[in-house]
Amino acid sequence: MKKVLFVCLGNICRSPLAEGVLKNYLLTKGNRFVEVDSCGTSRYHTGEQPDPRTRKNAEQNGIVLSHQARQLEDKDFIEFDFLLAMDNSNVNNMRKLRSFEQNRNKVSLLRDFDPQNPGADVPDPYFGGDRGFQEVFEIVERSVISFYSEKLESIFRSY
Repeated sequence: MKKVLFVCLGNICRSPLAEGVLKNYLLTKGNRFVEVDSCGTSRYHTGEQPDPRTRKNAEQNGIVLSHQARQLEDKDFIEFDFLLAMDNSNVNNMRKLRSFEQNRNKVSLLRDFDPQNPGADVPDPYFGGDRGFQEVFEIVERSVISFYSEKLESIFRSY
């Protein structure tokens, strides 16, 4: 079993979307050997559902989100195999936790896996319109699929 954690600032837009995209993709692959979660580096929205615009966009793309926002904790660095941040600001926030240094090899930007723009930030759609949410969906989807192909698929072929 591998565990993947997506990380953004508030855990109501980008990271729960990435969680939903990977969960949906795993279902299409019949892969039950990956646990997926998401969180935020802040506690602004702890306990809240994803932003209504994120949920609407996800549903328009065939994905239902069922997540309650939570804040990143030190134990996440130990419990998860992969921590995928949405942007460099999130990575900087992650560095403030004491477990970061000994687990830094588990941390990547999600877009490190984006075949179109590797290493870029996933833009935050919070202050934008519907087009921004769709753009984020497209970025997240292709990055998640590439991440799966590069880091997870070969591991689970043997099961």
